[in-house]
Amino acid sequence: MKRIIKAYDFPIFIAVVLLCLFGLVMIYSSSMITAVARYKEPMDFFFEKQKMAFIISFLAMIVTMILPYKMYKNKNFLMLMMLGMAGILLLLFIFGHTAGNATSWFKIGTKSIQPAEFSKLAMIIYLAAIYGKRQDRINSIDKAVIPPIFFLVFICFLIGIQPDYGTAAVIFLISSTMIISSGMSFKSIFKLSLITSIFVAIFALGIILTGNLSSVFSENKVSRFTGFADPFGQEGGNGYQLVNSLYAIGSGGLTGVGLGDSVQKYGYLPESHTDFIISVIAEELGIFGVGFVLLTLGFIVLRGFILSAKCKDPFGSLLLIGISSMIGIQVGINIGGATGLIPITGITLPFISYGGSSLLLLMISMGIFQNVIMRMNLLEQKEKVISIPKDEIASTK
Repeated sequence: MKRIIKAYDFPIFIAVVLLCLFGLVMIYSSSMITAVARYKEPMDFFFEKQKMAFIISFLAMIVTMILPYKMYKNKNFLMLMMLGMAGILLLLFIFGHTAGNATSWFKIGTKSIQPAEFSKLAMIIYLAAIYGKRQDRINSIDKAVIPPIFFLVFICFLIGIQPDYGTAAVIFLISSTMIISSGMSFKSIFKLSLITSIFVAIFALGIILTGNLSSVFSENKVSRFTGFADPFGQEGGNGYQLVNSLYAIGSGGLTGVGLGDSVQKYGYLPESHTDFIISVIAEELGIFGVGFVLLTLGFIVLRGFILSAKCKDPFGSLLLIGISSMIGIQVGINIGGATGLIPITGITLPFISYGGSSLLLLMISMGIFQNVIMRMNLLEQKEKVISIPKDEIASTK
């Protein structure tokens, strides 16, 4: 048992827990005004909900740290998982709760669950299992690579029409990273990219010719682009969120105005505890606070990619790549939206932003992440013992 515990990656474990605890503090600070003014709740309303989500998510992470990750590539499990996920996404259009112009949640009493969040992990497991198994024919695009992509497109389509383009884009980018990292040759990647570009062009042309452009690019979606292009020219309209986010970031300086002393959270910055929590962190804790978040998240992502290269099991390696890229992509999109580098998408900051579904997904993912590393380390230890000559083993006794 002691040998198994030592095989886990404790630096990653500590980094994840620190981010979650830091997130709890910042959720309390950034949401206290919103809780009272908008929802007529106590100041710690969002903090208490996130604290409970953290406890549940932490326990879920411990469970997935213990469960052997290879059980996820069982054929029956994969079929049940993917059909179940598709079915749940379809049920959203019948029983789903609409908020923010998107039907993305199931409302159960006072609790809300966002199935699209769990589609990210489901797709990671699915692609890792399929491409891990097909390593001997990974350059056979028509037989080994393209078939799983049809299911990927279907899942992204179901999420996109909610509409939740941000999550659909994240799943597509994660999947693209995994496909590129699956062992395909550069020639095969180029062919696949060319095929994808042709299909995207045909799809876009079909939308234009059928006159459905306005339904895909609604006024609400277009406003995100116009606000991103010229935020200060539309400060009272489409650029309102981004302008106040930039004001918050610019006010923080090196050390910030002080924990709890943000001005922008007083109704100026919408979603200060979710999409724009990094702006409040920058305002209250300055570059040091933002640096802690980005360096810790960067450490998790980079360590995941480095360890994936050492993992000899293709399935485990692709799981590490998928989970690491999921965190990295979400960080990039969230920070990019808050700083005006890309249009605002509504993607939360991993481990930091308020959101029970997002935190549960991330902690389950990190449990699987840890299990892969633990099994990999145990295998390395076993191989080292086998490689030691018997006379050396006898001399050490």
